[in-house]
Amino acid sequence: MKFGRVDDPSVIDFQLPDIDKKELRFLEKYKSDEPFQLYVGYPKWSKADLKGFYPRGTKDAMHAYSEHFNALEFNGPFYQMPNKDQVILWKDRTVADFKFCPKITNSITHYSRLINTDEKVMAFVDATVFFEEKLGMAFLQMPENFKPKNIDRLADFLTRFPKGYPLAVEVRHEEWFADQQILQELHQILRDTHKTGIIVDTPGRRDLLKMQLTSPTAFIRFVSSNPTIDRLRLKDWTQRIKEWKEAGLQEAYFFIHQKVDAETSFLSSEFVEELNEILGTELPIATKAP
Repeated sequence: MKFGRVDDPSVIDFQLPDIDKKELRFLEKYKSDEPFQLYVGYPKWSKADLKGFYPRGTKDAMHAYSEHFNALEFNGPFYQMPNKDQVILWKDRTVADFKFCPKITNSITHYSRLINTDEKVMAFVDATVFFEEKLGMAFLQMPENFKPKNIDRLADFLTRFPKGYPLAVEVRHEEWFADQQILQELHQILRDTHKTGIIVDTPGRRDLLKMQLTSPTAFIRFVSSNPTIDRLRLKDWTQRIKEWKEAGLQEAYFFIHQKVDAETSFLSSEFVEELNEILGTELPIATKAP
């Protein structure tokens, strides 16, 4: 994801904003004895994208990916509406306890801009429910020029969206985050419709971190800057997830956008080690083929 990248990340203040006390009170009602669910992955899985990762002779890259990560930010459906048979094939290529987070097709978000999309939405949902227990949380990403003047359209879309289907929502235009009243209205719509607001941590758009938790699920998209800075950023996220978990958060999806080549290690490896140690989780730790 190139969105929000900068030439010199050293000039960026990467500190996470303080947790709003209202956000903690919101999470309190979700406290339970159920085990916390945490999923960490990448937006890409192919041999071409993850160079130097798969052992020589690997025939099924998706299956191999699922052995090292427990979730995938699945961007493929964004470009072409999936069908039932494709979804079943993808599902069967992965190990148990793996989660797909499919991106809503661009014909709904970017071309139709949420107008007269009921049939397309049902086609997407009817296909992707065949991920069954491996369906994590789908996500809706609106184009960058989708502004708050269309908030009623967004509210109507989310109200009409099939109940019980897990959905996260990302908006990008600066106006959503520049006006506190607009942002609070967006938060309320997401909470009223039981949708998750996506938090984007990208160098050039720190305003996107103003998105609050709107459900007991966190959905974070992390864009890399440089390895030294990123390790510190991920340490901060480990603590933030710990605080949310203690407050009542039930699950979290964390997807890392970074360039991966033969010389570059996965940012997730050290991050997952810390998460496992601090949160008591047992996430797989990715290591490149020798």
